[in-house]
Amino acid sequence: MDWIKVSSYEQMSEIAADIFTEQLAKKPDSVLGLATGGSPLGFYKEMVRRCQAEEISFARATTFNLDEYVGKGPGDATSYHEFMCRNLFRQIDLPETRHHLPNGLAEDLAAECVRYEKLIEASGGIDLQLLGIGVNGHIGFNEPGSRFDSRTQVIELTEATRKSNARYFEKEEGIPAKAITMGIETIMSARKIVLLAFGANKTDAVERLKSGAVTEEFPASVLHKHPHVTVIYGK
Repeated sequence: MDWIKVSSYEQMSEIAADIFTEQLAKKPDSVLGLATGGSPLGFYKEMVRRCQAEEISFARATTFNLDEYVGKGPGDATSYHEFMCRNLFRQIDLPETRHHLPNGLAEDLAAECVRYEKLIEASGGIDLQLLGIGVNGHIGFNEPGSRFDSRTQVIELTEATRKSNARYFEKEEGIPAKAITMGIETIMSARKIVLLAFGANKTDAVERLKSGAVTEEFPASVLHKHPHVTVIYGK
C-alpha cells in the first residue's frame, strides 16, 4: 500500500487525476471504477478540464460506479446517476452507452445485483478503481460487518452513513435507507485502486487504516490484501 500525504484538497485531486491520466494514456480503452461524494469532486473537475483541453480522452473508456441508492435513478437530483452526469459525464467525451451505475429503481434488486456484477465481468474487469472512505471505514456502501467475499449487493445503510450524507438531501426523511453497492470482493478484483481521504473528519479512519489491522468490522482494512493500492490523504 502506497501512502501519499498531501497538504491540500487540490493537491489530492491533482495527484489522483495524474494517476487516471496515466492509465488512460497507457490503455485508452480502460475500464474505470468511479465513486461519488465530496472526496472525488475536485478530481472530477480536473479530469473535465483535461478532457476539454484535449489532454485526455474518455472516448474509448468504460466506467462503472460503486453504488446507487435504492429508490433513486436517472432524473432524480439526489441520485448518484445525476451526481455523475452533473459533475462528469455531461462534460466529457465518454459515450453515454459506456457509463454504468446500478439501477436503484429495479423491481428485482437481487436480479439487478447479479446483472451489474455480470456486466463488470463482461467488460473484462476494472483496471483502476477510485474509492473514498467513510468515517466508519466503509468502502462503496459496504458497512462494518460486510463480508470480504461479498459481491454486488443491497446494503442497509447505518445511521452514521445516513447522517454523513444528510447534506445532500433537503429533509432527513428523504435520506434513503438502502443502497446497491459493489461488494468488497468486487472492489478487490480491480487491478489497481486509488483511495482518497481528506479532512479532519477522515483522520480517525485513516489512522485506523494505517494500523494495518484487517477486520470485517472496518471494511477498508481489506485493502491491505490488495497488491496495488495508493492512498492519497491529508487534512
